[in-house]
Amino acid sequence: MVSAVSTAPRPAAPDLGALRALIAEDLRATDRRIREELRSDVAVINQLSDYIIGGGGKRLRPMLVLLAARACGVGGERHVDLAAIIEFIHTATLLHDDVVDGSALRRGRDTANAIWGNEASVLVGDFLYSRAFQMMVRADNMRVMRIMADATNLIAEGEVLQLMNCNDPDTTEARYLEVIRRKTATLFEAGARLGAVISERPAAEEAALARYGLHLGLAFQMVDDMLDYSASTAELGKNIGDDLAEGKPTLPLIQTLQRAAPAEQALIRTAIENGGREHVEAIMAIVRNRGALDYTYTAARREKERAVAALSALPASAFRNALEELAGFSLERRA
Repeated sequence: MVSAVSTAPRPAAPDLGALRALIAEDLRATDRRIREELRSDVAVINQLSDYIIGGGGKRLRPMLVLLAARACGVGGERHVDLAAIIEFIHTATLLHDDVVDGSALRRGRDTANAIWGNEASVLVGDFLYSRAFQMMVRADNMRVMRIMADATNLIAEGEVLQLMNCNDPDTTEARYLEVIRRKTATLFEAGARLGAVISERPAAEEAALARYGLHLGLAFQMVDDMLDYSASTAELGKNIGDDLAEGKPTLPLIQTLQRAAPAEQALIRTAIENGGREHVEAIMAIVRNRGALDYTYTAARREKERAVAALSALPASAFRNALEELAGFSLERRA
């Protein structure tokens, strides 16, 4: 039986502008720190780094660090350094991802590898990773270094696991979840945890923030994968259907394979195995008509609710409320 796409409207996404206003000075300080730390004697590093960092983006991960630290009553500017470190690591993964995936468009602009080439993009990604670890050493906090070293290693493992799943139509939901836990949610988990670590909060609050970040990251990635089949190129800032074209079996596609008619299954399996854009439009229609987007949204909503529930361990504050709203944004965003 076909399960049609729900026509019920989704709630409007919370306004990120209001959340940014709450930590406006912290965000300005983070932007200054990022630009200071990007400076290099090598011209192409400056050019490529400026292009990527200045290319927009929601700065969701730095916001997470800043809000978590403020919710824990942080003093000084240690959280600003950590927000910059998280952004550097995230940006390095984007540079490497675009090379691996052969992507040509991100945030509505040509990718760095499309302009400077794969070699420069990979090497500048390495520069950003190493600069992040230089900043961690200067912070002189072994727990921070251990958390970020472990997180970076897990992210790399997630990238390799995703590569192993590519072009494999038999990828299970469990395998998909393991990839996004490592590849995406790990950095959210680390960023939220660090807010408690540098504020020297009790272990229960640190664990609660780590759970919040983990479930937030899972919800964020599920929505990201859903948008690849439901948003427009203009909204998403990259070509829709890219995951299918790259042979990536994400949750909407995995669920569609379980629900589709035999002829539809055969078409999807062939598309995953071979990649390319030949059948993207037809398969996107099947995904929408078989209820896989509703399934993915429901799964993401469960993760968002788990994230919000974890926040109950923190003292009440405007910053804790903002973390809850950030989870709402991650679920209801359209890009």
